[in-house]
Amino acid sequence: MATRGSSTPNNLSLWASRLLAAMLLGGQAVLHLLKARIHRRNTLEQMAVVGPDSLGIALITAAFVGMVFTIQVAREFIRFGSGNLVGGILALALARELTPVLTAVVVAGRVGSAFAAEIGTMRVTEQIDALYMLKTDPLDYLVIPRFLACTVMMPILTIFSLVTGLAGGLLVVTLLYGSDITQQMFLNSIQDLLSVRDVICGTIKGVVFGGLIAAIGCSWGLTTTGGAKGVGQSTTTAVVTALLAIFTTNFFLSWLMFQGMGKSIL
Repeated sequence: MATRGSSTPNNLSLWASRLLAAMLLGGQAVLHLLKARIHRRNTLEQMAVVGPDSLGIALITAAFVGMVFTIQVAREFIRFGSGNLVGGILALALARELTPVLTAVVVAGRVGSAFAAEIGTMRVTEQIDALYMLKTDPLDYLVIPRFLACTVMMPILTIFSLVTGLAGGLLVVTLLYGSDITQQMFLNSIQDLLSVRDVICGTIKGVVFGGLIAAIGCSWGLTTTGGAKGVGQSTTTAVVTALLAIFTTNFFLSWLMFQGMGKSIL
């Protein structure tokens, strides 16, 4: 029993130290980017993994989120005679919160886990040590391309997801609520309530979330120990940590970006 009880503090301590390492790695990545230390071929390959390869699942997620949100909101708004606000409310929810967060969740599960698994495998098979022997900095060769790919492609994925989510909402309105909410009412509401600032803030969130996913995935991979079992543990913990970081950071970003903006709906 004593051994089992003492293992929990040790696990928390290890997790905290790896989280601190991820924060430091993210800072190092930014500094190296400022010095233009970019491996172009690796960066383009990682952009393809983060962007085009993740686009399909991100768009499917956004479409169904937009449709479900519209079903829930439209019914209640029509009941209170405010059906003309449905499109704008959907647009605000998607632009400010839903598409940045859900796209980040998709990328964390698909790409962040891959980063941790790939780099973790390289660590336990001593391929990282081989890079040092070849006088190649793993940060420049492995981390920077992934960090740059995530921070560049995440805002783009967020924009595509926003458009797809709105299209899903419009489809639901047309098929289910056409007698109460016309397509023109839906589109006019989006135009009236959604501002460029909302879209920009959503893309900024995408940049931040992309950096978090890359830093955590790469850091957990670089600190992997214990062979194949350690790789599996690092992959799982990296995804969970990235999700926690996304949700926590989203709260503070929303508080900074949108406090006092409720009057924009009126």
